[in-house]
Amino acid sequence: MNLVLSVTDGILLDRSAARITVTTSQGAHTLLPRHADVAMVLVPGLMRIVDLDGEETFVAVHHGVLVKTGSTVRIASDRAVVAGTLADATEAVRVALQERDRRERQTRAALRRLEADLFRRIGALESAS
Repeated sequence: MNLVLSVTDGILLDRSAARITVTTSQGAHTLLPRHADVAMVLVPGLMRIVDLDGEETFVAVHHGVLVKTGSTVRIASDRAVVAGTLADATEAVRVALQERDRRERQTRAALRRLEADLFRRIGALESAS
């Protein structure tokens, strides 16, 4: 099978695979080359890719959609991190979550500054009238 994993920035993976295991709301599903065509909604989890030589690669996938047609599996995800081995996957997910938390803190701080400025300006308008 050929696996194409796309994220918002472009194509993250384009490779051959003997087996792909993904996580959906109904549980884990493994796709093999001769499986019927299918479409699935992916939930956050680890995707396991076994290549033709039996080597495993893990990818942390946020939400996404998988479509298998013929020998091609296409996955579109808003966020994904190629982690490599299972041990690397844990670290990659931890780092990605820390980065997301940092960005959320920055966003909340910017929002607080905007709110404070808005209240300050409303106060100045009320004082002027």
